[in-house]
Amino acid sequence: MMNKEIAEFIGTFTLVLFGCGAAVIAGADIGLTGISFAFGFALIGMAYGIGPVSGCHINPAVTLGAVAAGRMNMGEAIRYIIAQVAGATVAALVLMIIASGKADYSVAENGLGQNGWGAGYLGEYSMSAAFIFEVVATFLFMVVILGATGEKAPTAIAGLAIGIALVVIHLVGINITGVSVNPARSFGPALFVGGTALSQLWLFIVAPIIGAVAAGALFRSELLDAD
Repeated sequence: MMNKEIAEFIGTFTLVLFGCGAAVIAGADIGLTGISFAFGFALIGMAYGIGPVSGCHINPAVTLGAVAAGRMNMGEAIRYIIAQVAGATVAALVLMIIASGKADYSVAENGLGQNGWGAGYLGEYSMSAAFIFEVVATFLFMVVILGATGEKAPTAIAGLAIGIALVVIHLVGINITGVSVNPARSFGPALFVGGTALSQLWLFIVAPIIGAVAAGALFRSELLDAD
């Protein structure tokens, strides 16, 4: 059965379409705060929409963090990641088609909410600042995810806690990297924007995975278990 993979595809599609879409289409009107809430609220909606089916990872780093925590096997994780990357890619394509319906839009000029750093990108932060932010933010995000979905946690509000954490991460991080904490979310837009976005993509794959796997290992060590 493909239920879980279909759920992950739809969830990641939604996150990228509405999160990146908020930046590309509505950014001038809603600003950094609005974009932050778009990402967080998209995640909250999907947490309750597909959470019961797949756990709503919608993020390869989260899936690998779950493997590191001992909550998932690698075979299933690979299927999840393929579905997530596919969902993000199709979402970026759909967003590009919609945005192109406006006469003065161009992918090269306006982009697709891609991640980045350095000269010409938002706050023009350095590569080291971008890397540190993505590792630390993904680590803390994964701590919230694993903690909120743990055995002793009130799981009914897990989606809310995780979504709010993503909002806060975006409020702080948009000017630094546009906020990835999610390799699939970075891959989709970069694929169609190309150029610098594609050449910088490695950071948004490596850093989030390091952060999430570190958090997973921390939970597996039982150092964060409730007494």
